Amino acid sequence: MPASVILMVRPAAFGFNDETAADNFFQTGMAGISPEAIQQKALFEFDHMVQLLRQQQIEVIVVEDTPDPPRPSAVFPNNWLSSSPEGILFMFPMCAPSRRKEKRDDIIEWLYRDFEVSAFQDWSEYEVEGRFLEGTGSMVMDHENKIIYACLSPRTSISLLEKFADRNGYHAITFLAKDINGQYLYHTNVMMCLGEKFAVLCQEAIEEEWERIAVRQLLESTGHEIITITLEQLHQFAGNMLELKNKEGKNILVLSQSAKDALSPYQLEELSQYATLLPIPVPVIEKTEGGSVRCMMAEIFLKRK
Repeated sequence: MPASVILMVRPAAFGFNDETAADNFFQTGMAGISPEAIQQKALFEFDHMVQLLRQQQIEVIVVEDTPDPPRPSAVFPNNWLSSSPEGILFMFPMCAPSRRKEKRDDIIEWLYRDFEVSAFQDWSEYEVEGRFLEGTGSMVMDHENKIIYACLSPRTSISLLEKFADRNGYHAITFLAKDINGQYLYHTNVMMCLGEKFAVLCQEAIEEEWERIAVRQLLESTGHEIITITLEQLHQFAGNMLELKNKEGKNILVLSQSAKDALSPYQLEELSQYATLLPIPVPVIEKTEGGSVRCMMAEIFLKRK
């Protein structure tokens, strides 16, 4: 069930976030480049991405970030904001204190004004308990079959995940996953992407074989062809994709240029059977903040008024 509307936040104070770097080993930084230059390069990548999405007839809502207080990771709104096809709007508890500042009442109010919101769930109160659930970074959601896939980490609390799933009628399947260096993955959406009829999955990242088998069987039983990526490809953000539906009803698979370059001709051919591929170069955003194109898009499933 791909979204046809997405929300993106145009960064005003983009930069290396020391707090998130504690467990995001994809953040390598940009040595020798000034913070001002990094901000300008990130803005260029952001604006270019919006342009490419709109050329593919994807509806993009752009919200301007504000420079004060500084929010270096604001370009990734999918972690604190999401919605469901039932019209529910969600706000999530964030692990890094700097990222909690990204949550803005004016964005929620604007969505209420322009879209039909059946309910609003704010899970932020669990931050004081040290329990976090970072939106569609923590959860890869199959809305059609009411299933949540989640790799557990300090940013994804199992007790909170189960509470969220129970309240919203989802079944949560959890597992532990590691990167190529044996470090636990901080978010699920770096290792898997769920389309209407396919799933991109780094099976070797899943630590326990029985969990790997369970994930694979569940994906196959819900009609998804599994396209397997390697740990090396995962590190080039090949799992961090998002399938969208454009105004003409065509499926568009958004991925970064680095992800596309890491995939084999066979994998690209497999993906092309299900959607038109839209590769977008965001190398500065990827290296500085350790996230890619999927993280930059918050899906809006709400109906317009």
